[in-house]
Amino acid sequence: MKRYIAFDVETPNRWNNRMSAIGISVIEDGAIVRDFYSLVDPEQPFDAFNTVLTGISAETVAEAPTFAELWPTIEPILSSGVLAAHNAPFDIGVLRKCLAAYGIAWRPAVAGLCTVAMGRRLLPGIGHRLNELCDYYGIALDHHRADSDSRACAEILLRYMAAGAEPEKFCRIYRMC
Repeated sequence: MKRYIAFDVETPNRWNNRMSAIGISVIEDGAIVRDFYSLVDPEQPFDAFNTVLTGISAETVAEAPTFAELWPTIEPILSSGVLAAHNAPFDIGVLRKCLAAYGIAWRPAVAGLCTVAMGRRLLPGIGHRLNELCDYYGIALDHHRADSDSRACAEILLRYMAAGAEPEKFCRIYRMC
């Protein structure tokens, strides 16, 4: 069985080109085997909307590492499997923009899957927002908190797999540069 790296990012403002938090949940052999969470100093201003939504402000991240400082810690985790996110184009897009903003070379492309896209094919007729799927499956969620959202994404992916879904059929390649 493949290793899946479910992750979620929170952003400080409407530009969605930096992150203010990242949550990662690693799936291996059909179980979540590791969780990681960090606040991130985006080195950009916060919009009031984002602060209200996520609870993260400039004061919250004052002692947090920047993305460049955090990268050596998260890169081995992100590189260890297929990326998964709930609305993967958004989260992978923020990751791509952070790499570019800091001049960090990673991979030209990554394999990833989107649990929203999977859900639309596997569970037609219901809502596919993260909170809706968590309600459907009875998964605990503290929405718009990167650690809770990444864990929920991983739990949803495990539910899809338990029902017989083959995630590799939903993988696509995301350009990173």
